[in-house]
Parts: sequence; structure tokens; C-alpha cells
Amino acid sequence: MSITSEKEQSIPVYILSGFLGSGKTTLLVQLIEHWQQAGLRPAVVMNELGEVNLDGQVVDAEVPMTEMLGGCICCTVRGDLGIQLADLVREESPDVIIIEATGAANPMEILDAVTETSLYMRLELKSLITVVDAAHLSGLYQEQKGQTFKLMQEQIRCASILILNKTDRVNEQEISDLRQLLTKWNGFAPVIQAVRCEVDMDLLLQSGAGVHAYQAAAESDKREISAEHVHTDACTEHGCSHDHGQHHEPHAPHASHEHVMVYTHYFSQPVKSEAFERFVAGLPRDVYRAKGILSFSDTASRFWFQYAYRESDYMKITPQGDVPNVAVFIGEHFDQAVIRKQLMEMEAINQA
Repeated sequence: MSITSEKEQSIPVYILSGFLGSGKTTLLVQLIEHWQQAGLRPAVVMNELGEVNLDGQVVDAEVPMTEMLGGCICCTVRGDLGIQLADLVREESPDVIIIEATGAANPMEILDAVTETSLYMRLELKSLITVVDAAHLSGLYQEQKGQTFKLMQEQIRCASILILNKTDRVNEQEISDLRQLLTKWNGFAPVIQAVRCEVDMDLLLQSGAGVHAYQAAAESDKREISAEHVHTDACTEHGCSHDHGQHHEPHAPHASHEHVMVYTHYFSQPVKSEAFERFVAGLPRDVYRAKGILSFSDTASRFWFQYAYRESDYMKITPQGDVPNVAVFIGEHFDQAVIRKQLMEMEAINQA
């Protein structure tokens, strides 16, 4: 059965994060081989700081791949990544997409871009996998300072699953200490130990279901975590100016969030406007943001809706192209099954 059949042909998307040299590309190649052996057609979005896609050279030439070079993916994420994903889907019709970000990128910006793209394309964000270099993290934690240390913290906090890689380069006590540290920074993501990223692929892809991001510092951790992209020497070297005023909408500091989950629902048919408005008004407080594009059975127009801080807004729109009816819900540790059940009941009532 196709991996995309469960949600009416929505395409699963995986984000691959981790600091420079952690082993992301090694894992990428293994994931591609796993999907190909299952008869699936994977596609890749590859980001590198330099002007040449060196990591992409190890990917099978038959795998559709789009390159984003010369800067961090998070600096152009609002525009370029959405365009690249749309082009991949239209031109290659992949069964699954994996995004490998440069080691200098903050994965939350990529997560935001994928959820926005899913409003007009059938994409389902499945997992945010962060690869951690055990020896590198051990050394950085002993110093507990520097931009690299802060960035690695962010990458770990954003993950829905963590691979503690290169464990052959540290001793058993260090592994135990590192696992405790990872749990402290992200108590929600499963941790898989590995050497050369050799893991059970089925276990990896089934773990950490429901993309989430643990962004807030633990209560015992009073260090300030930057809400924006962490600048590194590599960014400066490759001309990554990070003019966020041009590329990003204002967003709340990371410290305002804790365990962030995302649920994307594709509607099989229009629902009644009043029923949907009642549903949105009754969303649990754990859901603090929602947005989408909808057709209602009792109106002729299509609507863009937004929900934030217990307030909702609806605006008539005329989408370009074949845009699905979709809603994205973002919140802290909410029950996705309950949201899905309520929406499906609305669809069933309208169909009856």
C-alpha cells in the first residue's frame, strides 16, 4: 500500500536536522534506499551553505532533488522553500519528501514553511529528525557557551525524534550523561543510539509521530535561548546576511512555547460554515494557532481562516490553481485524534 494512501494522497514530508558533520547525509542515503526498496519514489530538498552541493553527490542520480545553495534554508524559507516543494510535487510526483537542512539552520523556520505550503498542497509533515554528534555535544556541553552550543540546543529542542550518533566515540558513562541531557532539553522525543546512523528505519519512521518542537528552556535552565537564527562563522563566510525583516513575518520568542505539535487536516468535502465556526470557537486552549483554506457547503465563496488567542477571522479569497480544503492546527500537547474525529464527523453529517 502506498505511503500516501492514508490521507487521500497527501505526501509525507520529513525534516532532517543536525549540526554540521553530525551524520545527516549518511542518514539521508539510508532513508532513500529504504523507501526505494519499499517501491516508493522519494524526493529530496538539499540545502548547503556553499555554492556547490557536495552532499548531493552521494544521492542516487535517479532521485529527484532540488538544491538550495549559498545560504541557510531558514533565511529564505518563506519564499524559496515553498516554491521548491511546489515544483517538486508538480514535476516529480514523489511518494515522500525529505528536507535536509544545513547544519547552521534553525529547523523551526523550516517547519513553519512546510505547514504554510501544506495549505495549498497536499503535504503532511510527519517528523523532524535531529541527528546529534555524541562526541561534539559532549565537548560543547562541558564548555556550555558559544553560538554553536545554542544552535545545537535549538535543533534538539525542535526534534520529534533524536538520533544520538557516533556513540562509538564516547564511553558508556558519557552516553548515559548525554541521554539524560537530551531528555532534559527535549523530554518528548524518543532517543535512538547509533553508529554511522545505522538504525531500524521502520522504528525511526514510526517513532516521534506528530511533529512537535520542544523550544522552551527547562525551568532549571535559565540561559537565554535566541528566538532567531543563530549566526555562525559559516553563515558569515558564505554571505548569509539574515535580514529577517525582509524574509520573515514577526513571530513570538521561542521562550513563549513549550511542546508544539502540528496537525494538518485535508477535508474530503465542504462542511457547513456555522458548524465549523462552532468547532473553532470550542477548540481547547492547548490549540493556540490555526489557519486554513476552506469551501463551505452553504456558501459559494472560498475562505481563508485564521485563529489565534481565542479569536477567529474569515476572509473571502480566490485561490490560484487547484488548492485543497485544508486546516492546520498548532498547539501544545493537544489530542490530535479528537480534532480529527470532530472534523470527520462534520464531513459525515454534511454527506448524509
